[in-house]
Amino acid sequence: MALDSISRPSNGFLTSLNADDFELIRPHLRTVDLVPDSVLVGVGETLKRVYMPQRGLISLVVDLSRGEHVQIAMIGRDSVFGAFAAIGDPIALNRAVVLVPGVASTLELDRLRAAAEQSATMRAAIARHGLAVYAQIQQTAGCNASHTVESRLARCLLQTHDLSGGCKLVLTQESMAQMIGARRNSVSLVASTLQQANYIQYSRGHIQILNLDGLRKTACECYSSVKTQYERLLRPPNELPRGRAGVSS
Repeated sequence: MALDSISRPSNGFLTSLNADDFELIRPHLRTVDLVPDSVLVGVGETLKRVYMPQRGLISLVVDLSRGEHVQIAMIGRDSVFGAFAAIGDPIALNRAVVLVPGVASTLELDRLRAAAEQSATMRAAIARHGLAVYAQIQQTAGCNASHTVESRLARCLLQTHDLSGGCKLVLTQESMAQMIGARRNSVSLVASTLQQANYIQYSRGHIQILNLDGLRKTACECYSSVKTQYERLLRPPNELPRGRAGVSS
């Protein structure tokens, strides 16, 4: 079902587009359910659609030869999955899996590519969102190599909260281990510690965040670093930092 030109889905990429750019893709947008654990694209496959979550989360995962799976980034209601392929190579470098169920707007990649070819501002929006995801990937790599399991899990729970918009999450021990590149038994011990501190309530894959400030104090600097980068990169082009009027950011 096509969407009208006035009402836009509640997704950061779509709401950031100017009226002309949104109109280029509006007739071709569709709404789909994000089903838990469904694979949107596999490694080496050709990406055919882009996804703009309104609710829910998409996890970008690297699969290792020993059977391990490590999350490198999450995409939620603030951004878009697959758009960078519209101005580059459509072959997927990692697997994209639905981590948290929800709803997304979706668009054929060829439609977005055609819009990008017509509009420099559309290309700029795609580049900004692609760079934001890349910044998250970089920070995640450093975080998994340097920080404790406890601080990494706190970071991921905060990011999941921010991107999905809720304090009630459905995350198995396996998915949390994948999120932070740790073993399931380590995640179980740390989740118990966070629960004893009354930061979360955890039972059979259901997590309720009880104390956001406590999680923020536990999380490493990577949470605020990624948040700062996203705010900078995804700021609307005409919204300049205070004190820098007339200077492009």
